[in-house]
Amino acid sequence: TLLLSLSLSPAAGEGEGEKKLSDIEKARENMRKKMAGKKGGKKTEEVKKEAPKKKKGKAAREWEMGGTSTEGLDRSAPAPAANNLNLKDESHLKGTMSGDLAGVGEDDDVEEEEVTSNGGNTGGSGGGMFSFLKNINLSTQQTITSEYLQPVLEKLKEHLTSKNVAAEISIQLCDSLESTLVGKSYSSFTGLSSTVKSALSDTLTKILSPKRRVNVLRDVVDAKARGKPYVITFCGVNGVGKSTNLAKVCFWLLDNGHRVLVVGGDTFRAGAVEQLRTHVVRLSNMYSDDRVQLYERGYGKDPAGLAYEAIKYAKDRCYDVVLVDTAGRMQDNEPLMRALSKLVALNKPDLTLFVGEALVGNEAVDQLVKFNQALIDNSATAEAGTKSIIDGILLTKFDCIDDKVGAAISMTYITGQPIVFVGTGQQYPDLRALNVKSVVSALLR
Repeated sequence: TLLLSLSLSPAAGEGEGEKKLSDIEKARENMRKKMAGKKGGKKTEEVKKEAPKKKKGKAAREWEMGGTSTEGLDRSAPAPAANNLNLKDESHLKGTMSGDLAGVGEDDDVEEEEVTSNGGNTGGSGGGMFSFLKNINLSTQQTITSEYLQPVLEKLKEHLTSKNVAAEISIQLCDSLESTLVGKSYSSFTGLSSTVKSALSDTLTKILSPKRRVNVLRDVVDAKARGKPYVITFCGVNGVGKSTNLAKVCFWLLDNGHRVLVVGGDTFRAGAVEQLRTHVVRLSNMYSDDRVQLYERGYGKDPAGLAYEAIKYAKDRCYDVVLVDTAGRMQDNEPLMRALSKLVALNKPDLTLFVGEALVGNEAVDQLVKFNQALIDNSATAEAGTKSIIDGILLTKFDCIDDKVGAAISMTYITGQPIVFVGTGQQYPDLRALNVKSVVSALLR
């Protein structure tokens, strides 16, 4: 019996072990089912067989004028030919700028004269800018001294600075006014106010009146008689509107019967050549393809060499005017300033225009002084004692400044060169000449 029980005990142990293993497997299976139920109540097999869900895609954007179509955004296809561009009809602009340019603010001058003739107060008798002269006690006849004038001159400096006149130039204008007034006798505020206004007006007019007059239309005809194109180079800092205002000058020249070659000399900024091409296509759509053409060789080329080739091309094909666009550059960027100097020295343009904003004050002086000096320093052809390589100024965004016209004073005072063009808007006819009387009037207002 003992032997029998000993022989049967291993089998019983094996049965119990198998039972425990099956219980463990059942427990695991139950656990799997529970876990699958928590995730969604689905069986494990069903979860495995179910296809994965796709992520919801981004909804197509609806463009303001194109719905959900993205055809217009595809730039992989070749660009359409210039003649196939869908351009609006701008033929009504033709003939609007024949002859010399109108002066900026001439309409304002007429209105001011009407106000004055109707008895309006322009500041001579106590109102406006010159009211601070009342600080001087003139109850009796007395001689004006420098001590009497100091508070008045401080107020005048503040006024001029508020009109965007550079601080350095404001000081010099006040010093000039002080030398005019000190030592003279006045018995009334009206007499002193009239003298101050007259002296300041004369000084400002003298600054703004050019030492030499630039008549582009006359000079173009003279160059044509000599059998060569008239070359204008546009230079300046970034973002002041060189290309846009070049297109305005081009439109004005076309409206006066000249053939114009536009040179894409900005071989650095992406989109610069395409911007000029768009302008040329619009202008040729108004006139004809043989009146205006774009000369460009893409990006990365030497601007000086490109301009040289363009001028030769213009001469061979009898173009009257060559307008050379250049890349915008900061006045402290020596490599780019050296490249501009090379362009000017190699091609010797008839007119080098500095394009500057009417919105700036002290910055205008810094830009223009350093720009001009860099051109002189880097020019191998500049003679000793040369004061300016810049021949004139194109003042942009003049329509944005109201009566803050001080940049015109600052720029002409620094270079001694005239403001040849004034940009007054975004359309082609928005180009004017400087009206000195209007600018002086705005400064004294």
